[in-house]
Amino acid sequence: MSARTARTALTAAAVALLSVTAAGCGDRGGLQGAGATPTAVSPARLWPDLRPASSPAYPYDVATRAIVKGVTVPGDDIRKVDPVDVVEAEIEAHPDDYGSKGAYHATAERMKECRPGGDEARCPLLKAYHRDLTGDGRADLTLGFRLYPTNQTAVRVYTVEKHKLVQVLADNDAIIGVELAGRALIERSPADISGYEYRTTWVWDPEQRAMAFSRDEYLHTGDGRHGKKPSPSASAGPSASTP
Repeated sequence: MSARTARTALTAAAVALLSVTAAGCGDRGGLQGAGATPTAVSPARLWPDLRPASSPAYPYDVATRAIVKGVTVPGDDIRKVDPVDVVEAEIEAHPDDYGSKGAYHATAERMKECRPGGDEARCPLLKAYHRDLTGDGRADLTLGFRLYPTNQTAVRVYTVEKHKLVQVLADNDAIIGVELAGRALIERSPADISGYEYRTTWVWDPEQRAMAFSRDEYLHTGDGRHGKKPSPSASAGPSASTP
């Protein structure tokens, strides 16, 4: 049962209970029925003779895990790590993406503005956040930066293991918002129909030692009725990972 279905069922049950309680609290009369109850229908299994697939389903995305080279973690305290150093380390490690012919070549140039004395308005790096997402009781690092000239957003999560900085999430997409809920990271992306959006949830997977894709939702968020063309900044697929 999805979260939305569960909320709907609980709301309906609460309304029914309130109706019965209110009827029983009067000075006259007894309990009153809330109406006819729909007959329960079990799930219908389609194509019971369907042969098993010969290969696994195409994965939405794969978990990312990589040691960040060239960045130290003083005292194993991730709060002391400079986010600018972290992004620059990624740029150096992926010349095909950030080089002069790479899809995000302008990001490398703009990162120079993130240093003291630079033009802060041109710096692509967003505010960094620290929260325990891995469940080890220590803060992890969540950061984002704009990808130019595509106008996508890169979302990254890092943790510390054995005195090393480790990247445990790398996702690039057309993003309109990011939320941290407990130990989950939720990305909100625009849909191709107005009034709707995609929400992708990533959670810590102790077996892969990385943030793994958990849920993808297509939700109604407004009163839009007319379709619109996808933003030119949208990626070719539902998401794309850099590493």
